[in-house]
Amino acid sequence: MSDLHIRAATADDLGAVLAFWTTAAEGTSISDDRDGVARLIARDPESLLLAVRDGELAGTVIAGFDGWRCHLYRLAVHPDRRRQGIGSALLAAAEERFVRLGGKRGDAMVLTRNENAHHAWRAAGYAPEERWRRWVKPLTD
Repeated sequence: MSDLHIRAATADDLGAVLAFWTTAAEGTSISDDRDGVARLIARDPESLLLAVRDGELAGTVIAGFDGWRCHLYRLAVHPDRRRQGIGSALLAAAEERFVRLGGKRGDAMVLTRNENAHHAWRAAGYAPEERWRRWVKPLTD
């Protein structure tokens, strides 16, 4: 098995990332479009981390830091590459980024129905906080 390389996404990666999420990510987000991901990278160029193995995109995580909280989104590993340490490597890189920026705690958006993700997040040391629920309001139609 060749080495895994973790790097920040660039604008050149947008198409590949969006295509990857249709295969590797559970569900979709209102922001899963070229403009949304481009804004993310433009605003915070180190926030979208990619795992590359054998020249192919193997995993992603968004490690967003707003100056106060550390938010994790879109942890996704290609189905053919799961259970190879890719998700763990992405989370370690995200956590290193957060610590470097002064973050105190990572929080992750995890779909309730995605049992496979629950196992992965627990293995990485994360746990649900049942007293909190996410409330949302779409800002566009």
